[in-house]
Parts: sequence; structure tokens; C-alpha cells
Amino acid sequence: QHRVLKTKIKHVPSVHTCSVSQVPVICSLQTWDFQIQISLIQINPHQPCHPQHPAMMRLYEVQREVASLGPQVCTFSGLQNDRDYKRLERELTQLLLEVDQVDTEGKPELQGARKRAAQEVEGLLRYLEENATHPSRLAIEELSDKARQLVDGRVVAPQRAGGVAEINDELVDALQELVLRLTQIKTEGRVPLRKARYRALTRLCAVQDVIEGRTQQQTLSLPLSGDTHEAVHCINQVMVKVSVARSQLVALLMGLSGRDSCAHLSRILTEMQVELDALDVSGNAAIRNYRKQVVEEINGLLKHLDLEGEGDDTRRYDLAQNNSIREIEAVRAHVSHLREGVLRHCVVGDLSFRPKAELQSLLTHLDQVDTAKNPCIREARRRAVVEVQAIITFLDLREALVCRQPGPNEHPSHRAVWFVLGSLSDLQAQVLGFDGKRADKSYMILEELLTKQLLTLDAVDPQGDETTKVARKQAVKFAQNILNYLDMKTDEWEY
Repeated sequence: QHRVLKTKIKHVPSVHTCSVSQVPVICSLQTWDFQIQISLIQINPHQPCHPQHPAMMRLYEVQREVASLGPQVCTFSGLQNDRDYKRLERELTQLLLEVDQVDTEGKPELQGARKRAAQEVEGLLRYLEENATHPSRLAIEELSDKARQLVDGRVVAPQRAGGVAEINDELVDALQELVLRLTQIKTEGRVPLRKARYRALTRLCAVQDVIEGRTQQQTLSLPLSGDTHEAVHCINQVMVKVSVARSQLVALLMGLSGRDSCAHLSRILTEMQVELDALDVSGNAAIRNYRKQVVEEINGLLKHLDLEGEGDDTRRYDLAQNNSIREIEAVRAHVSHLREGVLRHCVVGDLSFRPKAELQSLLTHLDQVDTAKNPCIREARRRAVVEVQAIITFLDLREALVCRQPGPNEHPSHRAVWFVLGSLSDLQAQVLGFDGKRADKSYMILEELLTKQLLTLDAVDPQGDETTKVARKQAVKFAQNILNYLDMKTDEWEY
């Protein structure tokens, strides 16, 4: 028996199947979103394909090399100018040339085997290039570059020049905006794109954490005077080193430091901890607290230094496996069940089904979900909360419309606002049940009808009636919330 290793990758056209004389036995190696299948093809020695032929033996070797390169290609998350990309491209191109040079002597069996081997190598090359040049991958890099320029200009460069970093709310807000834009990039479920987005997000969030920690520290009291105790002088010196290390950490996380490494900086910070532990504070509570504060800051920096290989050998970038995401998805499934029940009862005019208490308990549950400061998990939780609130507001408005008893002296403008609210309630029921895309005709109709209701509200003249002014303002906000909810349902957001 001889083994032919066949690599099959998601997003790459499948290769030709073996002939009837070859019996495939499939062994699957599952990974995150792709699958490498190794076909142990048993060759009948009595068939004319001559498995011991030098050409067939060389093709076996090529297939083994393809199987070893497959996982590397399918998890590569860099760009075309990266060293690993050039290495993989070079090795695959070399394999393709070797396959082309195999002499089949005109035998159909050898020609078919060579063709399949060439298709597999070409498939890997195509997959490698597609991910490195994918629009989403380029968008991730563009946002990462903007973050690097921002951090370099405000934090790293000034401190390297001996100045003071410009850390303020404006910088924090700018970084947060970049984080939100990163979370909105579509990955289409591809492992390389998910890894690239995860890597960019984790580093940018770590920089946020370091900068926000520094902002909080600036509000603390100044270090104690060195005259208080001889240990204070040593702690003050460590504080200076910590400030330098903070700048080095930010530079490392943003790829602005070509010489240092996370491991080197980790050793420096650990040495600072050892130095602080060796100090004799002689039972002085104030100095002990001061040392504790510095140690906690060092620990805060150390926790960000495990990012160098993060995502390469863990499932952290695959948020579908995250416990918090699973918890949120379980809540969303429950919400979907309740929404269907509410709409089903409303169709027949039955308002007895009002699961508001259950919906409120789901909101409490979502509030307790641990997001671990992950912006994608935070966004997933926010969207789940919006889904729950949409049903609650729908039920509240339905109840208000049923219980409404207008008096004979009701202002005409106020009556007009309530008429619009009735129309909005019907439209919201359609939005809650909508399960299409923005290109759908039904989406465009809903959007147009909601916009018309906003225009109708704008045309209502309160004529100085304060009640009408408040009601119209609330109705406008309600209509805008329905539009926003419709947009959220159709923006194809992903983890």
C-alpha cells in the first residue's frame, strides 16, 4: 500500500476524486473553519498505474509536503509583504515546478495523478493570496496603521524625545472609535481574517487599557518624599522605570519597536517586582501601600505581555467557542422564541400574552455576562439588549394604544401624534418579524414607510400645546429607534 495525501480546503474548489480502482479511506483533521482531509489511497499493485514508478513516488512526496504546508497556509493571517507569506509562496511555487517536471511518459494514470497534485498546490497558492489581499484584511491593516500613527504621535515619540505623552480623553475616544470600526469588519468566517482582526483588536484594547490606567494614575497623589524612609527612594526609582516600561509596552503592542520583545520587557518588569519585594519597609503602612500600588501597576503591564503568540495556538479568536458569546446566543434564542409568540398573538388581536417579566429577567442576565473588555463581546451583548428592549417597547405601545381614552377636549395635534403612533406600532410588528436583507424589496418598503411617518410627525404643529410637544418628541424618538433596529437586523454584523 502507498499513501497519497490529499489536501481539501474550504473556499478552494475540490480536487478530482480518485478512480474506481482506488479505494479512499478518509481521515479528518478538524480545525476552526477549514478541514484537511488525508486520503489514504490504496493502490492495487495489479493495476497499470505502477505505484513503484519514479514519477508516482515523486508525486507521493509532493503530496506529503502539501499536507504539511496546508495547515500553515490555512492559518496564515498576514499580508503579502510578510516573511511567512513569501516563504509559503516560495515553497508552494517550488512544489508546483517540481510537479510540472514530473515525466509521466504519456501514461494516463501518471498524467491524472500529476494533474491532481498540481491542482492541490494551485489551490493552496490561491487560498494564500486570497486571504492576504482580501478587502477585509486590507481594511484591518488600514485601521491598524491609523492606530499606530495616533499612538506614535501622542505617546511613543514624545516620550522617546524626553517629553511628556499627550494622554487625554481625546486620545482615548479616538482609540475607541478605531476599536468599534474594527469590530464591524466582516471576516466571512475565514480563519486568517478572524485571526488578523482578533490580533489587531487585542493589541489596540491592551493599549487602551494601559493608557486609561495611566490617565487614572495621573490623578493619584505624588510619590512619597525620599526623606521619609530609605526604601522610598528605591520605590521612586522603580516608578521611573515603570513609566519607561509603559511606553515600551505601548510601542511593542502597536508594532513600533523593532528591537525589544515582549519576553525582554517581561524580564525587566519581573526584576522590578523582585527589587520591590526585597525592600524593608519596617512596618510603615504608608510606604507599604505605596509599594503595593507600584507592584499592582507592574502586574497590570505584565498581563498584556502574553499577546506575542496569542491567537496562533488558541481558540480565542474563534468567539463562537467563547462562553460569554454562547451565553448571549442562548439568550437571543430565548428572545426569538418570545418574539414569535408576541407577534403570533398580536396577529389575532390577543394582548394577553405579555412576557415582560421574562424579558426583564433576560436583560438582567445580559447585564451579568462577562465581556472581559472584549469589544466584540460587548457589541454582541449590546445588540442582544436592543432586541429585548424592542419587544418591551412594542408591548408597552400596544398596551397604551388599547388603554387610550381620548377626551372630547383633546388637542387635534395631540390626536394626530397618537394616530402616527398607531401606524408606527403596526410597522414595528413588521420590523420585529422581518428576516431579510437590505437589498430586499420588503426592507425598502419598511424603510420608506417609517421615513414617511417621521415626515408626518415633523408636519404636526403643536400650536403651543406642551403635551403635544412632548408626545411628538417621544414619537420621533420611537420611530428613529425602529429604523435603527431595522438597520441593526440587516447589517450582517458578525463576531
